[in-house]
Formats: sequence, C-alpha cells, structure tokens
Amino acid sequence: MTGPAVPAVPVADLPPDAALLDVRENDEWEAGHAPGARHLPMSELTARLDELPDDDPLYVVCRAGGRSARVVAYLAGQGYPAVNVDGGMQTWAAQGREVVTDNGNPPEII
Repeated sequence: MTGPAVPAVPVADLPPDAALLDVRENDEWEAGHAPGARHLPMSELTARLDELPDDDPLYVVCRAGGRSARVVAYLAGQGYPAVNVDGGMQTWAAQGREVVTDNGNPPEII
C-alpha cells in the first residue's frame, strides 16, 4: 500500500537556483553533498522544524529519494511547499553534477 503521491521533480529538471534541503544523516552529508544545500537530517526534522528555510518551494533530497519523499509528504501535511528530488544524490552524482565536502576529503555518495 502506498501513500498519497508527493510533488516530485527529476534531478535533470531541477531549477538552477533550487533551494536544496538534504535530509540524509550526518555521515552521508559529510561524505558528499550538493554545493549550497542545507542539511537537516530526517531523524531530527520534527524537533528542528523552526530551522527550515522559507524557500518556496523547498527541494528535498536524500540518497535515492525514499526518505525525502517521506519528508515531503510530512511537510506538505504541515502546509509547507516542498518537492521531492527523484533519484536523490545518487542520480545527482551520476548526472555529473558537483558534489562537495566540507572536510577536504574526495566527495562520494554513501
């Protein structure tokens, strides 16, 4: 049984100025993330809702798209304009988009 469909966009169709919220866990973020993305792990989301940026829409990304879809469904239920990034960071990297780290290590998607 599946839940209601959530707004989604393929990585290839993301606007150049898309406001990205990465909901992966800390180790995944540290291994590699999109430049300019903001980080708020899914496991901390409900406790940190006040930290959500006020972008409209907010593009939510995880490793493959599953966690971000759940976050988008939750945020939509709260009336927050969020869109799931289909394929997540795996597709982002596979399409040759830039992946960065904050610690100087070579970036990877884990």
